[in-house]
Amino acid sequence: MANSNSLQSSKHYANWIPMKEISSSNDRLFPFPIYNRIRKTSPLRYDDERKCWDIFSYEDVQFVLKNPKLFSSKRGGNMEGKSILTMDPPKHTKMRAIVNKAFTPKAVKELEPHIEEVTAFLFNEAKQKDLFDVVDDLAAPLPVIIIAELLGVPAEDRLMFKHYSDILVAGAEDRSAEAAEQMYKRREEGNRFLADYFKNIIKQRKKEPKDDLISLLLRAEVDGKSLTEEELLNFCIILLVAGNETTTNLIANSVRYLTEDKATQEAVRQDLSLVPVFVEETLRYYPPVQAIGRTAAEDLDIKGVRIAKGSTVINWVASANRDELKFDDPDSFKLDRKSNPHMSFGFGIHFCLGAPLARLEAKVALDYLLRHASVEKDSSEELEAIQSPFVFGVRHLPVRLSQK
Repeated sequence: MANSNSLQSSKHYANWIPMKEISSSNDRLFPFPIYNRIRKTSPLRYDDERKCWDIFSYEDVQFVLKNPKLFSSKRGGNMEGKSILTMDPPKHTKMRAIVNKAFTPKAVKELEPHIEEVTAFLFNEAKQKDLFDVVDDLAAPLPVIIIAELLGVPAEDRLMFKHYSDILVAGAEDRSAEAAEQMYKRREEGNRFLADYFKNIIKQRKKEPKDDLISLLLRAEVDGKSLTEEELLNFCIILLVAGNETTTNLIANSVRYLTEDKATQEAVRQDLSLVPVFVEETLRYYPPVQAIGRTAAEDLDIKGVRIAKGSTVINWVASANRDELKFDDPDSFKLDRKSNPHMSFGFGIHFCLGAPLARLEAKVALDYLLRHASVEKDSSEELEAIQSPFVFGVRHLPVRLSQK
């Protein structure tokens, strides 16, 4: 195990280095008992190796996320304040407003027929296979195709998009400084590749605007000024990555749960109006994003614990979503859960812009699957967790479909 000095160069890697308690592949596949234990014994603690504060209770996570003046979204390194994810008001408010119109519930609802078409196409493409891989055959390509079309880039590049999206959310392989540096290098290379790719698309749209998000961004202004090239490129990369990674894992996690709970699968199949509440409970129970990072903007106290200005604060949403002080019977998956204020899409001003689209894509995909087949996990392949401390999902999910 790395000693406390070995990670000193990884000051800004707290989001990407696993906690020491999450050490095995089984832990990564089902970390929730670990979060429950830590939340009850050390709900707010400092990790000397990762150089960050970890917060596990619902009340404290919500407090951090709803107070952007106290807890900044800015990170260190070359992304500080340059991406909408790492930006604070007032600029964050203005930048978010630019693309907000493309992701309103009304705008997203208009995409539903096309999402259904793409879903049917993907199922048709894969139906000849002995095994249906939920990740490769459905959960990964569906959101990538949709976000690529919204951005206005060729759908045939979706495999490349998925490859680089995976790189940009991957965590360090272990807790060493060397692994953190390797991860950072891969992410830098991925960012550079995508920036070069989008530069060419932007150049084309300047000559010939279209009805897509990149053309919208080119027309946009903040305080009377057009976006800089760097702002344009960061917008494109964030929309690409955020527009598919979360939804891929939401769909795959949903089907994973269906294979683990046959009674719930049958209940939802018998009443497809339950699909939206099934999606919400999956978001709480198997959240695609486990943790959200912030930086203390000033010296402050949380429940008597002093947190110094500049400290990294990691907010464990996956733990908050199972806090027994907030949720009734939190470790049970309940379709009839009356109140479900999970924070899987964040909370406050950085609430996920693409949440309506992610929910719709998951609803359409699951509705189609359950209308046409029952699904059973194939036991010939062990599940493997995604190599990321803050993304929760599996690399592959081979299942057998019994056609209805």
